[in-house]
Amino acid sequence: MHQPLPLSTPNLNLIRLTIARGISWTGFLGAIIFGIEVIGFQLHVLPIITTIVLMGLINVATWWRLGQPRAVTDTEYVIHLLFDIIGLTVVFYFTGGSTNPVVMYYLVPITIAAATLSWRHTLIIAIAAILAYTFLMLFYEPLPELRDTIFGTAVSLHVLGMWLTFGLCTVLVTFFIYKMAHALRHRDSSLSRTREAVLRNEQILAVASQAAGTAHELGTPLATMAVLLSEMREDAKDNALLQEDIALLKGQVESCKKHLRALVANAERHHADKPQYYDLVQWFEKVVQHWLVIRPDVTYQLNVAGKRQAQIAVDTTLEQALMNLLNNAADANPDDIELQLDWSEEEVVIDIRDHGPGIPLEIAHQLGDTFVSTKSKGMGIGLFLTHSTINRFGGGVRLYNHEDGGTLTEVRLPRASERA
Repeated sequence: MHQPLPLSTPNLNLIRLTIARGISWTGFLGAIIFGIEVIGFQLHVLPIITTIVLMGLINVATWWRLGQPRAVTDTEYVIHLLFDIIGLTVVFYFTGGSTNPVVMYYLVPITIAAATLSWRHTLIIAIAAILAYTFLMLFYEPLPELRDTIFGTAVSLHVLGMWLTFGLCTVLVTFFIYKMAHALRHRDSSLSRTREAVLRNEQILAVASQAAGTAHELGTPLATMAVLLSEMREDAKDNALLQEDIALLKGQVESCKKHLRALVANAERHHADKPQYYDLVQWFEKVVQHWLVIRPDVTYQLNVAGKRQAQIAVDTTLEQALMNLLNNAADANPDDIELQLDWSEEEVVIDIRDHGPGIPLEIAHQLGDTFVSTKSKGMGIGLFLTHSTINRFGGGVRLYNHEDGGTLTEVRLPRASERA
């Protein structure tokens, strides 16, 4: 079953505008009914109620429209704000015009536009609100009852209306406008992360292209060296010591050719095959055994903290990424490396703790993002590719200076669902 796509920022803003509109116009309706039934306002009820009903229908239509897959545009958002200004102007015209204390509510659509739209669209809303306010200064039906005091106090209905409007505007601006601005900041943060990912992918592509070119270029000299070594061995039949040296060199050349062929085969298989699913503990123990063949000087202890079983999606690139992290730990200090596996319902955690010198603070925040190495002669490519590989699997890598010394490398990967 497909998960629904997350709503875009304009769609979320329109949802919040619809909610704010519903709250505001419900409040206007309640205030008008209270004024007519309790205070005795003499109003033209039909156009006022008709406007409120139309605004309610617009809200219902907006909720239906938000259920459609088409994204909300800035122009559509501006039209909604203009509808609000028109509706407010009609209601204010029949309820005292500019003398109505609620007229300051025009600031709400202006503030919403300023928080969510470009300056051109915001200017349209601001001009519309100013023109509407100016119109209400010249044309309106007076509401003398606004000058009356309420409940025998010194507070007039006009002052009370201003206080209530201030409270309503404060609530709407504080909550809804903050939410809209927060959504915009979240969108900017997501765009920033996307740009960083694109730059990282470009670096990976550059490294991969260079590696492919290097592998292709090395093929010819290695083949030439193999032919020459065969001829040299024929010429040195009578020299046993030289025969051994030539045999050693020939073995090294064949090893290089084998690794190059494996590199090309793994790259092709990576593009063609999907990740395979393995039991986490069994797969990690296999990786560790492979690591021990390469690094026989290492001593380690493995602790499995998770309960039951957990599956994980892997391929050869993920195994190489873990090998890079294990080798980094061994390079720091090969003695007593602590490995731990743990998992929850959503993810698995692989901890690698060494007892080396730790990470220099001046480069700690750059590790994995650029070609920065913790080794004096390292280029940082291995750690960079390791981060990229694990990120591609939906996980992450973090390196910490352990409080008791050394480095703690924490790998988090999504846990695969149990297969039948």
